[in-house]
Amino acid sequence: MSLRKRPVSAENSFAASDGKEQAPAPTAPATSKFSTLIVLLGALGLSTLVYFASKFSSTPGALDYSAPYVLCSSEPSKLYTVDAQNSQTQCILVEAGIILQTGTLAEVQHHWKGSISDLQIRYSPPGSIIVPGLSDAHGHLLEYGASRQLALEGTKDVQETVRRVRDYVLADPDILNDKDIYILGGGWDHTSWPVERWPTAADLDAEPVLRGRPIVLQSKDCHALWISYKAIEKSFPGPVPETVEGGVIFRDDAGRPNGMFLDNAQDLVYQPEFTQDDLARRFNVAVQDAISYGLTSVHDAGLNPTSLEFFTQQAEANKLLQIRIYGMSYFDENGEYWGNTTKRIIGAANGRFNARSVKIFADGALRTGGAALYEPYADNPSTNGVMRISSEVLHHFIPLFLRDGWQVNVHAIGDRANGMVMDVFEASLKGINISASRPRLEHAQIITQADRVRLGKLGVIASIQPTHAISDMWYAQDRLGPERVKNLYAFRSLIDSGARIALGSDFPVESPNPLTGFYAAITRLSLEGTSPHGPGGWFPEERLSRQEALRGEYIETTLGSLEPGKIADFTILSQDIMTVPVTRILDTKVIATVLDGEAVYGRF
Repeated sequence: MSLRKRPVSAENSFAASDGKEQAPAPTAPATSKFSTLIVLLGALGLSTLVYFASKFSSTPGALDYSAPYVLCSSEPSKLYTVDAQNSQTQCILVEAGIILQTGTLAEVQHHWKGSISDLQIRYSPPGSIIVPGLSDAHGHLLEYGASRQLALEGTKDVQETVRRVRDYVLADPDILNDKDIYILGGGWDHTSWPVERWPTAADLDAEPVLRGRPIVLQSKDCHALWISYKAIEKSFPGPVPETVEGGVIFRDDAGRPNGMFLDNAQDLVYQPEFTQDDLARRFNVAVQDAISYGLTSVHDAGLNPTSLEFFTQQAEANKLLQIRIYGMSYFDENGEYWGNTTKRIIGAANGRFNARSVKIFADGALRTGGAALYEPYADNPSTNGVMRISSEVLHHFIPLFLRDGWQVNVHAIGDRANGMVMDVFEASLKGINISASRPRLEHAQIITQADRVRLGKLGVIASIQPTHAISDMWYAQDRLGPERVKNLYAFRSLIDSGARIALGSDFPVESPNPLTGFYAAITRLSLEGTSPHGPGGWFPEERLSRQEALRGEYIETTLGSLEPGKIADFTILSQDIMTVPVTRILDTKVIATVLDGEAVYGRF
């Protein structure tokens, strides 16, 4: 998604066009089809002749992607190039997966050096638009695939969540008849339950079908594990650590683990090794969903060694055929430095797989009370969150990774965590080419005004997730209080401070549908059109314009805009999200997702 600065020209509201219809044209007198065409041509000129002749001589049948072709929107100016001028035009000329020219049909045909009769011509459906291939700057492919296996998002309380796990077991005879099989799922969200309390192992064991089974359930924000007594037993054959640096083990009245593990404590929970078939199933589910949403690339935010090995093998076997993956390698603060011994992966699988960045965790999450704050939580004054890593470790490792050519991406949510990471970046980036290194704050949720200014001056990218804002807005003020909450998800303030942004979803925490993020960014309303501040949106002054939200999808010098010389990754949407009323944006369908000029989803 976007590494660009704020556009030169951007709309200031999300209001749709006025919707006035043009008066119908007068009916022409009856005449022959031939003479009518002559009159039209005389009035409209030679360019119209070229347009009509080409349109009605479009190549029939399936499109041959290996041959050059022209794709035009059915209406003028419905191809959004997302170039520096935010240009809109109608057609794109593609050959061998590269954009040769954009413009009117006459202009792209004039640019073509071969025979016009050999040039395939296609039109997108009426009302549709063409935009650069959509990208997600922060997601988790394999974790998303796993979450689809036993999805717990949307449950109303602990009991409904337990019932969903029970039904999953009952539906699979293999699992039902073997109590040693691990049950893995995710997506539960205690903040959405009427009585906000942490679930426990006792809740799982209260269900007879689940009692005595190893169960590990990931929270919606991926910062907490809810596990069964059997899973505790398998994870700790010996003594359970009293404390975990950067993590929390919840305990019952007798001091025993009660089944809840936060942040770094999650690493202590045993889970079985996944087979290649397990990973392949998860990967295929994730990719098929991603391309159906119009995504052509995903930044996978935290590849552990198993995931990295899997993606590397997929790339070597040329199986990354439908999506681009930009991987962030997981950093273990307790391990040895590997930035000078591990080879960065650049341009593997015909440019579809890169792993040249590192992901470091600074703190926890706001939802689970682990985001590191300067002041205590308003709803829990006993804590101000958890730093998962020390300032000394950050100061030691970040300069090393930057020196050895790695992009450094740091998960930072609370204002204290963001301030600490900014201190390290400020000290480490002296003499570093910012345009080449592109350091990022992943999430950048709560940032003081002073640190927003620093962010802009340093050129550090804020990798943000608009759908988090409309998920968290219902409990955020309780957590932070009425003043501090103003620094949460302050997207407009970030841009106005000169910061560059990249938009993502953090799926499976949120939906991977980029249109949901687009909608959230420009409205700050729930999917039902509501917010704690009414129908105008939650802190509506922090909304992004549609142009900014669209530009927030793009990133590279070879990708991200529809310009000559760039790779032909684009998405065809069923309606114009830049002009339709906001209430209709989420009705938009993906007609085709195109990678290297070839449709990997849908057709055109």
